[in-house]
Amino acid sequence: MHNKSVAELSRELESGKISSVELTHEFLDRIKAEDRQYNSFITVTEDQALADAKTADEQRAAGKASVWTGVPFAHKDIFCTNGVATTCGSKMLANFVPPYDATVTANFRAAGAVCLGKTNMDEFAMGSSNESSFFGAVTNPWGLGNGEKRVPGGSSGGSAAAIAARLVPAATATDTGGSIRQPAALCGVTGLKPTYGRVSRYGMIAFASSLDQGGTMARTAEDNALMLNVMAGFDPKDSTCVDRAVPDYTATLNEPLKGLRIGLPKEYFSDQLSPAMEQQVRNAVKEYEKLGATVKEVSLPHAKLAIAAYYVIAPAEASANLSRFDGVRYGYRCDNPKDLNDLYTRTRAEGFGGEVKRRILVGTYALSAGYFDAYYLKAQKVRRLIQQDFVNAFNEVDVLMSPVTPSPAFVQGEKTSDPVTMYLEDVFTIAVNLAGVPAMSVPAGFVDGLPVGLQIIGNYFEEARLLNAAHQYQQVTDWHQKLPQ
Repeated sequence: MHNKSVAELSRELESGKISSVELTHEFLDRIKAEDRQYNSFITVTEDQALADAKTADEQRAAGKASVWTGVPFAHKDIFCTNGVATTCGSKMLANFVPPYDATVTANFRAAGAVCLGKTNMDEFAMGSSNESSFFGAVTNPWGLGNGEKRVPGGSSGGSAAAIAARLVPAATATDTGGSIRQPAALCGVTGLKPTYGRVSRYGMIAFASSLDQGGTMARTAEDNALMLNVMAGFDPKDSTCVDRAVPDYTATLNEPLKGLRIGLPKEYFSDQLSPAMEQQVRNAVKEYEKLGATVKEVSLPHAKLAIAAYYVIAPAEASANLSRFDGVRYGYRCDNPKDLNDLYTRTRAEGFGGEVKRRILVGTYALSAGYFDAYYLKAQKVRRLIQQDFVNAFNEVDVLMSPVTPSPAFVQGEKTSDPVTMYLEDVFTIAVNLAGVPAMSVPAGFVDGLPVGLQIIGNYFEEARLLNAAHQYQQVTDWHQKLPQ
């Protein structure tokens, strides 16, 4: 059963071939047996999961089931869960147990899904390799057969690794600069970052408020559509959430792609991309041509400025958001502070990891008197130019396609000492967040035995089109079905 998709598991539960309790036991047993080599979970909620599974079986027996009733999944440990530790991968929140659910958490609970636990992540979602977690690095299931330990990508690396290892069929994730798409690509699973404002951020611990977006991760595009059906929608608790009708994202999955206009941004097929990676992406595009799509080259002329703009805006917002962690109200507190200043200083010095401190310092500097106009304001103007690039491109085409990452998963420790090199891992994903458009990663082949992701970028609120394109591709390829050795 662990090799089946969410859609398949739902049908098995509906037919009565297996109960939710049996299914939950199977995944929990796999986590116990296998996760010591991946470290993809921070918290496993075994007792609660089995209790929820029993309730789900009772609901199905009473004829009150939804698609998700009794289906196991996991939450990235950035979504608040009532009564369950929510750490954000940080020592600062290692003892934090929320008294409420995030909206996303509440939606899955209402749908009857069974949460197995909370997945590991880069500390406060800051990272591209899942090596900055206070609870230890996550290991990518791909590449282990060669005696190597490779990164799963970040910051949603725990979710991606758990799905790739078949420890869970689906997991929630978040994306601030590529944190769904990059780990999905490196672990050979399918991940979707929706339009900014499509999914509520209430109860999702903030990194950069104008960039963060909750999203989906699973093996197939169909499963991502089933997840988005639960997650999307207006929430009055989140002032950035858009009040717009939510379609059934599974309704258009099987529509033909004849006439789909695909744009290839020339800036994303540059010297930064290895020839082997480029070949896999272009092979995927050829499959779309066979399905009836047309392809043309387009330009995103300001894409080269995306990383520079992002690493001013995101740290600036992080500096403001993380100021709430001071040892006074909740979270970690240093021992025996001498005074209030000592409490603040030592709590933050001891509670935050190196990457988080680096970004807080950069952001505070960018917002300081005399530098705000020179850095933060200038970055926001560049952001507007990047957004306009996408608007112009979607006047010519329906979707954009590109690589997700410049290379496959790298070895653990290879880039931790060079932050700039690490930041360049997100060179093809960051502009999407600055513009707020939806995008997803779809498995599209292998380089040196490691997964490659195809990035599909859409216009605002056109997640259904992306899911349709991804699903049709997965009907004629089997990259998403491959298992790590």
